[in-house]
Amino acid sequence: MTSAPLRLRLDGDALVANWRALATLSGGAACGAAVKADGYGLGACGVASRLAAAGCRDFFVATWGEARALDPLGVAVSVLHGLREEDVAAARASKHARPVLNTVDQIRRWRDAGGGACDVMVDTGMNRLGIGVADVAAGLLDGLRIETLMSHLVSADEESPLNARQRDAFAALRGVTGARRMSLANSAGIALGRDYAFDLTRPGISLYGGVQSPVLAPHIRQVVTPQAQLLQRRRVPAGQTVGYNATWTAAADTQVATINLGYADGYLRCFSDRGLARAGGVAVPVIGRVSMDLVAIDVSAAPDVAEGDWITIDYALPETAARTGLSQYELITGLGDRFDRIWS
Repeated sequence: MTSAPLRLRLDGDALVANWRALATLSGGAACGAAVKADGYGLGACGVASRLAAAGCRDFFVATWGEARALDPLGVAVSVLHGLREEDVAAARASKHARPVLNTVDQIRRWRDAGGGACDVMVDTGMNRLGIGVADVAAGLLDGLRIETLMSHLVSADEESPLNARQRDAFAALRGVTGARRMSLANSAGIALGRDYAFDLTRPGISLYGGVQSPVLAPHIRQVVTPQAQLLQRRRVPAGQTVGYNATWTAAADTQVATINLGYADGYLRCFSDRGLARAGGVAVPVIGRVSMDLVAIDVSAAPDVAEGDWITIDYALPETAARTGLSQYELITGLGDRFDRIWS
């Protein structure tokens, strides 16, 4: 198999350390892991196998296709988007995955199919997925075998009165449904304190190096480092331009390297004249406009870097989000299929 000129260096020790830190911050609650969107773009099986070996017992995906990809691992999986008519056969056949029921129709569909263990999402203010609190009070869930009753915080990454309001509304459901566990907190929710943890937390972005709260910052390590091979190095004379639409002009003779990376790989145009990289251990700037497959960098400060060398892209999620205006979620899940994903 031919190696790609793009790779993601994935730090397995950092991934596990992040999960352990989040588990500690969760107090007495169990700590699960969101591995939807193919493990936030890193490869769900690679992520889940490492976290399962470290002691994680609860995994969360969006769809039944994502759940099926985890079947070989034999781990417990909750399918957050629930149960369409098209999903019933897969849900009934699965030995390890269960639906998170979100609507009255999904609950009816699960009962009609014969039921079994399930999770249920209750809407406490997001107005996205979930049944209403009033539906619970009216007995909609009576007789269901509920493993985990869930809700989702609207503004966990902000100081908002919505957080306490949702926590209290959710806490009022304890003991009402017969659910074995209750779960509210995502990554940012864990940082709000242990009264948000309930019985099970569901971190996502912070497992992968994302930081949404100063509380988490000391505990979270970078997991993902993109690297791209240098395709060509050239001298650009003073006054000449680089890239589409001539957005960058050399103020002096400049050594410019073109690397195998672009917006088709998730390195978007907002990095134009703004991105940073390291060549031979030296910090170098992105210059000119990011194109579909190519990026130019000024390597004047790295005289020994040559064709075929690997260039490391600065990609710490909090800092890169602040520099580009992209969310930490967009930065990591947008990294494309052309990267080789290499765990260390």
